[in-house]
Amino acid sequence: MPRIHVLGAGTPTPTPTRFGTAYVVEIDGEFIMFDCGPAATHKLVQAGMFPTQIDNLFFTHHHFDHDVDYPCFLLTRWDQSIGKENDLKVFGPTLTESITDKLIGPDGAFTHDWKARVNHPLSQNVYVNRGGKLPRKAPSVDARDVGVGTVLTTKKWEVTSAPAEHVQPYLDSLAYRMDTTSGSVVFTGDTQPCQSVIDLAKGADALVCMCWDDQDAMNAVGEGGGQCGTVGAAEMAAAAGVKKLLLAHIGPHLSQHGVMEKGIGDISRIFSGEIVFTEEIMSVDVVPDGGLYEETHSGGDGHDHGHDHGDGHTHSH
Repeated sequence: MPRIHVLGAGTPTPTPTRFGTAYVVEIDGEFIMFDCGPAATHKLVQAGMFPTQIDNLFFTHHHFDHDVDYPCFLLTRWDQSIGKENDLKVFGPTLTESITDKLIGPDGAFTHDWKARVNHPLSQNVYVNRGGKLPRKAPSVDARDVGVGTVLTTKKWEVTSAPAEHVQPYLDSLAYRMDTTSGSVVFTGDTQPCQSVIDLAKGADALVCMCWDDQDAMNAVGEGGGQCGTVGAAEMAAAAGVKKLLLAHIGPHLSQHGVMEKGIGDISRIFSGEIVFTEEIMSVDVVPDGGLYEETHSGGDGHDHGHDHGDGHTHSH
């Protein structure tokens, strides 16, 4: 069954426990990444994975809290390789190709780095000692700007996309659905409640939905447009008929106890399925038959510290 690793469960506002957005779906030994926000590379390792295990990366949009760690991830994955790994494939809305080229292309912002590592004897020795063979190749990334529809189909899974309504026309935004033989997951990215994302999520086992703040608080200060709050996330999950709702992209106010409990209560009055209030470095199994999630947290020591919640609701600590 698919397992969702929540690496980043926050927003552009850093807090001690949340910052930015990034997820990995693990399915049958493959690791597929969605967004690459602040410190995503480090969080990936904290969660027990490694950059060279990621062969496919999907961007929902190009706000910094979703892509700022992309150069770090690209360079780390390449630097730690031994030349036998698959080329990285990167998919996203408009700007994905140009950003990649501006980072590691012939005149990229970090091209000086990989050229030094390719050519200097010290770096060559490190590469050979790791298991690589000279001459070392430059980074090779297959980056593609994609639109709405089928994005990638493999033997084990398929990713499709739909438009998400966020900050157009300044940035294009996509939501993604990943269908596997043992479960389906939808990532809304940043969006306000909209029919295109509801249609994409119809009948999915899990919906990972942005949830910036308590809906009443958002509406009171004019922040209800372009993003989901508690009520918006609940309404989309209910309309799509998903089995489980994972709340993500959670702001500092909603993360506070009291506000959090009110929000979960508001959601549960609209959406009758399981509700998971995500934390960073949390892993959640998607159970297609509607069973409970098994939630685990990495303690940074490479071991999972897990516990089941029998009430259908998972609270942040």
